[in-house]
Amino acid sequence: MRALGYGHKVAVVQFIKGEQLSGEELYLREQCPQVKFYQMGTGFTWDTQDRSADIAAAEKTWAVAEEALADEQYDLVVLDELTYMLSFKYLSEAEVLSSLKNRPENQSVIVTGRGGGKALRDWADTVSEVKEIKHAFNARIMAREGVDY
Repeated sequence: MRALGYGHKVAVVQFIKGEQLSGEELYLREQCPQVKFYQMGTGFTWDTQDRSADIAAAEKTWAVAEEALADEQYDLVVLDELTYMLSFKYLSEAEVLSSLKNRPENQSVIVTGRGGGKALRDWADTVSEVKEIKHAFNARIMAREGVDY
């Protein structure tokens, strides 16, 4: 939102979302057509039913991300939940880091997700950790539209 407020060009690539409609998808598709928006579209499960299909989906999505990272018109590229693709070895860490390091000089990148490895942390300028202290799910409060998705 901040970058868009200044008229910057933004691309958002989501690596986990897509099977269930999310608020961010609705907003970006309907209110921000100027944002390049792509979702892997498979959802995500920790216990994959088809690792080969998951890897193929991640690689297809990474190709979209690479295009954005190579395009000087984008001021900001958001790679949502990319870290899981590295943690589960769906993508090559070396390939991802190479694309991140070789992007246009003034392009900012935000990578979200847990984990992702030391090499990604070492590359980043800023690393923040969100630590669970208490979670609604543990109190049997189910995910809520507009808050959790």
